[in-house]
Amino acid sequence: MKRLMIKFIDLYKHKTTNTNPTCRYHPSCSTYSRQAYEKHNFFYASLLSFWRILRCNPLSKGGFDPVPKTRKEKKEGK
Repeated sequence: MKRLMIKFIDLYKHKTTNTNPTCRYHPSCSTYSRQAYEKHNFFYASLLSFWRILRCNPLSKGGFDPVPKTRKEKKEGK
């Protein structure tokens, strides 16, 4: 499932390369979703992606918003 979602995201990014960037966050919402699917399991990545898309609206400040670290990355970083 994760690979299928990554393929859909890549297809979306390929089809929308010539449009104006309108995402308020960095990395863009599609890049964020792709990174979430690469780092986390399918359900958690879907939740993160859904929550990010909900927050990407005209009332949002935007800014830098990286994908959360995995538990393993948090333990290694201490």
